[in-house]
Amino acid sequence: MGGRTDVVKGRIKEAWGALTGKNKLRAEGKADQAVGKTKIAIAKVADKAEKTVEKG
Repeated sequence: MGGRTDVVKGRIKEAWGALTGKNKLRAEGKADQAVGKTKIAIAKVADKAEKTVEKG
């Protein structure tokens, strides 16, 4: 999945866990969000590196 999809999925899981009182689900949601944000950051760095190489 893409990073943004993971972030959205994580937010939904976290909210559902909060509504139902399931701490494990909330934690999974937070972890999914962290994974998504990491994927987004890696993609940004890769794009920037690619642009730098193209300029070189």
